[in-house]
Amino acid sequence: MSTQADIKSIDTLSLVKLALISYAHASSQALADIEIEGQRGIDWITVDRAAYWKAEMRRAADGVNQAIKDLEHCRAYKKVGDNAPSCAEEKKNLEKARKRLQKTEEKLELVKRWTPVVLQQYRETCVRLVRFREVIDVDCPRAIARIEQMLTALENYQTVASPRGTSTSGDSGTQTSVARQTDAHDDEPPPEEGTDP
Repeated sequence: MSTQADIKSIDTLSLVKLALISYAHASSQALADIEIEGQRGIDWITVDRAAYWKAEMRRAADGVNQAIKDLEHCRAYKKVGDNAPSCAEEKKNLEKARKRLQKTEEKLELVKRWTPVVLQQYRETCVRLVRFREVIDVDCPRAIARIEQMLTALENYQTVASPRGTSTSGDSGTQTSVARQTDAHDDEPPPEEGTDP
């Protein structure tokens, strides 16, 4: 029984190594971008929107207070005789201000309700990405090191003389075929003692 190594191109193994290095770098960069963009989204909801709607609610509350004052002023100072003024414009403004306040309160409530949900989802996503980070940071370097070992072994093997006395060194793009005989039945006599096989 014989085993045979059929190596067509060491350059292909070098290309695989370079592709793996490129993949690890690009994937690591993509993960960093995902984390940055995810954190930016979290900050937008939990900090920016929360602060924005709190400020809007204060402004809307001030608007309601001002509209109430304007309506009271209209009722007190635009009265002609016993006739009460309609103050239609002031009533309309008050209604609009109350609707605006209600909208800002709803928005702020939505931010408060969704903040813990979004934070939890982001944490779970980060946990899922940990395994992929391990592949990039641990498994890829291990695979690259293994390929380097293979390349070194193959390059060293090319420089060794074959059992038939011919050198296997040459272009890495040429085919090198080596058979190791495990059978004792060989047509050629065994090499003499003291000589290289």
